[in-house]
Amino acid sequence: MDPFQLTRALIDIDSVTPNEEKVGQVLFDHLTALAARTGGRAEKFEVEPHRHNVLAHWGDPIVTLSTHMDTVPPFFASREDSEFIWGRGACDTKGIIASMIHAAEALVTDGVRGIALLFVVGEERNSAGAYAAAKNPRGSRYLINGEPTENKLALGSKGALRYEIIAQGRMAHSAYPHLGESAIEKLLDALERIRRIPMPSDATLGPSTLNIGTIQGGRAPNIIPDHARAEVFVRLVDSGDSLRAAVAEASRGVAEAKEVLYIPAVHLGSVDGLETTVVSYTTDIPAFNGAWGKPFLLGPGSIHFAHTAEERIPKVELVEAIGIYQKLVRRLLQP
Repeated sequence: MDPFQLTRALIDIDSVTPNEEKVGQVLFDHLTALAARTGGRAEKFEVEPHRHNVLAHWGDPIVTLSTHMDTVPPFFASREDSEFIWGRGACDTKGIIASMIHAAEALVTDGVRGIALLFVVGEERNSAGAYAAAKNPRGSRYLINGEPTENKLALGSKGALRYEIIAQGRMAHSAYPHLGESAIEKLLDALERIRRIPMPSDATLGPSTLNIGTIQGGRAPNIIPDHARAEVFVRLVDSGDSLRAAVAEASRGVAEAKEVLYIPAVHLGSVDGLETTVVSYTTDIPAFNGAWGKPFLLGPGSIHFAHTAEERIPKVELVEAIGIYQKLVRRLLQP
């Protein structure tokens, strides 16, 4: 399949986290056939029941091209026009997978060895696949991680700090509020304090940002609520230590701040001749923790269309990425 056909075939497989089994099997079958033609080897590794990472390598890997195979909800199928391929995962990251596979095929057909393709599960939820891969390294010295950067090499990416803010109260009839204790009012107090926390800033990555993503609570409008919760997400630009302490202090006495996810910000290197950018999202790179080599971050497509109903990838960027990945791999393979 050409890159456009492969991108659409992958998009048309529902792989919303944690349902990666089918797309993983399709990728394994495709890479097994490619490896058989070109002197490589394909493997898959269980992360959880019905969830597998997929690896193909040609010799002992020195450079590994890697991205994730899962997507955010909701699933919707592919379509294309003269300029774009559309559909869930088009740029995050089914198109990236297709460009990486075609780049690797061109390289190994030309006799290049020491490269690998690694596709992992779970990036959109908790990086389960990357954490599992970090426990089973293969000696790779460089990791090219694929996320939508418009084919620019990212100099860094923000981290993530996610909390559940949980408040408990006591039910009562709403006509007699003094007999109860409102969990929602406690939650609102905690959230207001959290919103007032000064956000750190970094010269390269810019400011940390805060999002209150969900709020739930109560039982009925005429009952003093006995429970309430919110989900809070901070995009980190540093280690997050000061913010973690501040969130704990802001919640003290009114709610429980339960830390759900913590990924520090990362600063990445540049390569001469490649245009650079900075991204505000979080990737699998911290979860790999250097086990697959020095990380680089690059891929076709714009993050502004990822996770949206208008997700798409420019065909010209998808094709350009095939050449950029080859150029970067060859550069990193040089002694």
